[in-house]
Amino acid sequence: MQNGKDGLKEALDKKAAYGPDIDLDHYELGSFEPHEIDDLEKADEATRAIMDDIGVVSNEEGRDGTIMFIDNAMSHCNNKAEEGVEVMSTKEALAKYDWVKDYYWNAVKPDKDKYTAKTCLEDGDGYFIYVKPGYKVKNPVQTCMMIDSKKSIQTLHNIVIVDKNASLEIITGCATGNHVNDALHVGVSEIYVKEGGSVVFSMIHNWGTQTAVRPRTACIVEKGGRYVNNYVLLKPVGTLQSYPACYLNGEGATCKMNTICIANEGSDVDMGGSVILNAPNTSAEIISRNIVHGGKIKARGRLEGHAPGVKAHLECRSIMLSDGGSTDAIPELESTVADVEMTHEAAVGKIARDQIEYLMSRGLSEDDAVSMIVRGFLVGGINGLPDHLRNEIDAAVTKANVGN
Repeated sequence: MQNGKDGLKEALDKKAAYGPDIDLDHYELGSFEPHEIDDLEKADEATRAIMDDIGVVSNEEGRDGTIMFIDNAMSHCNNKAEEGVEVMSTKEALAKYDWVKDYYWNAVKPDKDKYTAKTCLEDGDGYFIYVKPGYKVKNPVQTCMMIDSKKSIQTLHNIVIVDKNASLEIITGCATGNHVNDALHVGVSEIYVKEGGSVVFSMIHNWGTQTAVRPRTACIVEKGGRYVNNYVLLKPVGTLQSYPACYLNGEGATCKMNTICIANEGSDVDMGGSVILNAPNTSAEIISRNIVHGGKIKARGRLEGHAPGVKAHLECRSIMLSDGGSTDAIPELESTVADVEMTHEAAVGKIARDQIEYLMSRGLSEDDAVSMIVRGFLVGGINGLPDHLRNEIDAAVTKANVGN
């Protein structure tokens, strides 16, 4: 961390640029006492059910690593790819390797807003993943962040480093316990993709209807690197504000951000992302697919081109499934050089009646027809989604009863 903690107490009053302001004093700091779970399959039934809903595999099959936090303490850590991957808590990594401090509060500044300041002042722990040069992680590493205490705040700080010509896929599931509703989640994630490296970072969130969620994610990509950010929110939430940033600092680096959201009744969602293309011949795509089902959503996207040969596209599409909600698309393009190609498009509409009637003529009920159209809309326009993530979205849409 470059600037120390001087002045951070003042930043506790610094509102975020977007989203409703949250009173931090409303919450108590979540427990730092570990609730250890040696075997996820032996966790209680309610916990396993929550894990299933957010894509966390309790038997860990098809996963090369797992790390789980409950409140503010690590509960489970398992690494099946020790020859090429290191998985541990952030605090363990800082104690083990002196060089980790160079990545600590570097991509995300601690005084960005009150949520980052709180996380820094509380010395928030989190997960640390390092992939060694040239190593291709065969299966995803899964992480799970759960809040298990009422009216508590979870302050986590994650660091991911993928070295030269290495690759990694992360599936992160975040949720509140069944008895927890009113809580605040703050997750700071700093991701570093070295030359020729690749990271696919997929988040599936399932929160309580009064939960406030403030993730803070930033990624720095070097020459020829690739970063894919997938964010999925299909269940009700109190208020969520997410705006990850990706900095393409090396020539030929690429970024793709995909957001898939159902804004259910009572949910206030402000989400999107920005890509800053700082190097020649970099490219980016921001795609947003949203269903408004009685809630409110602001879909933001920003592309900045600062080098020749930049190519980037931003697209936001929303379907109004019912009256009573609202949607607002806010696309932004900025360029400081002449040799760029940057485009954006946005659309809001409804499901065409003839589409529903066609599917009903093939034997589907009206509710099933609407659900099928919604599933196709959410994932059909997004290329490159991992198959397992598509399956999770399909199952979640079915459970959400969006046709009703």
